[in-house]
Amino acid sequence: MTSKIGIYPGTFDPLTFGHLDIIKRSLNIVDKLIIGVADNISKKSLLSTDVRKKLILSDIKTYFETKVNISIETVNGLLTDYAKNNNVTCIIRGLRAVSDFEYEFQMTGMNYQLNPDIDTVFLMSSEKYSFISSNFIKEVHILGGDVSKFVSKNTIDVLDKKNI
Repeated sequence: MTSKIGIYPGTFDPLTFGHLDIIKRSLNIVDKLIIGVADNISKKSLLSTDVRKKLILSDIKTYFETKVNISIETVNGLLTDYAKNNNVTCIIRGLRAVSDFEYEFQMTGMNYQLNPDIDTVFLMSSEKYSFISSNFIKEVHILGGDVSKFVSKNTIDVLDKKNI
């Protein structure tokens, strides 16, 4: 029997409780989950890839009580190439609102053209996390707002050190 390997790609700059919710729910669909940390060429990341990976690892250890089959990897280049080279069977994508759908729909179409053997699975964000985005977290934190309902203490500590 072949195991189902999923990849949840993103910049995770920073990881939010919404991301953790998608990770948790993904584990009901796949046997192994790769969290693919990438740099988006369209965005300038606040945190380095290494810092983001360390925060994700820390949060997974904190928020998942049982041993889970998750790895955290850096993804460079085309996601479909990475997926093919790592026997990934599906790409996991979270959707918060209708506005996310158009972009994700186009990305899924492109990924399918690049590699039709890898399916994309969309998970709707839980209602309580549907408005959270990493960009909002950074903006609220910069302006002195409390983001503790949306990200871990470790993330807040890192944001504090960045003086944002």
